Amino acid sequence: MTDGTAHPGGAPALRLTVLVGEQDTWHHKPLYAEIVHRAREAGLAGASVFRGIEGFGAGSLIHTQRLLSLSEELPVAIVVVDTAEQVRSFLPRLDELLAGGGLVTLDPCERITYPRTADTAPGQGSRG
Repeated sequence: MTDGTAHPGGAPALRLTVLVGEQDTWHHKPLYAEIVHRAREAGLAGASVFRGIEGFGAGSLIHTQRLLSLSEELPVAIVVVDTAEQVRSFLPRLDELLAGGGLVTLDPCERITYPRTADTAPGQGSRG
């Protein structure tokens, strides 16, 4: 069902997801932060970090944020969506960062970008 407005066109893209532990570090700073900074330096369209509330990895030990759990090693996902060429050219920058462990997935997707309009300030979406 459409409302008569034009829908922005989609473009083929590649989604990169990097899964690491919350406590993983690179030179005394969070590993996820280093990955985001490197993605920015590489000129990728953007990167977001999502903190998991529960999960397990290769060791099969379940980590959770529940109050009675002492685990602070929650899963963290860093997600980037850009052209396949941009994402694939970024992969070598992850090699040294993930030498201690981590998981990378690549998924083809479609990117639909909604550009900001002059009357919409950052953080103030128009939901009329």
